[in-house]
Amino acid sequence: MTSIVKLTAFSGAKDDAPPCYLLQIDDYNILLDCGWDERLSMGMIDRIKPRIPEIDCVLLSHPDITHLGALPYLVGQLKLDCEIYATVPVYKMGQMFMYDMFQSRNNYEDFTVFSLDDVDNAFEKITQVKYQEPIALKGKGEGLSIVAYPAGQLGGSIWKITKDGEEDVVYATDYNHKRERHLNGCTMDVMS
Repeated sequence: MTSIVKLTAFSGAKDDAPPCYLLQIDDYNILLDCGWDERLSMGMIDRIKPRIPEIDCVLLSHPDITHLGALPYLVGQLKLDCEIYATVPVYKMGQMFMYDMFQSRNNYEDFTVFSLDDVDNAFEKITQVKYQEPIALKGKGEGLSIVAYPAGQLGGSIWKITKDGEEDVVYATDYNHKRERHLNGCTMDVMS
């Protein structure tokens, strides 16, 4: 039986706004990144807010504000409560980026959009995965698996989402296929 796959862009389509997409595979909803711009514009938040209860898991691809900047707000203020997956580098550097962002903003204004507790709570919810470690999803996600591959950029990931016996979905944003001095490029053939 063929799955129904639908992609909804909250941000990051048709422009260079931070990526935030909802991938629906049958009745399972995966939030692909939850980036926020430097101004912390509420436009993407307003679009995603009514869909928060539907989200079954979040996949984070890169450790910067552009890819996971809204996570503390979604967890702390909008009460996003689901599985969140990130590679070890995305987790560790992402947490550092979010602490730095909070402190930088708090140094020159009374920053109340989210708190350091929101950052801590969001990152406590993250399941850290290793590259090329298959994860079988549970519950409504039965039959789906996810695997993170190196994106060829510092700490970044490409996510491969597979449904048993069907085509794969590959979420590859901001990847580099060239080998550089300190990192190998990503190789798409390892995903087959």
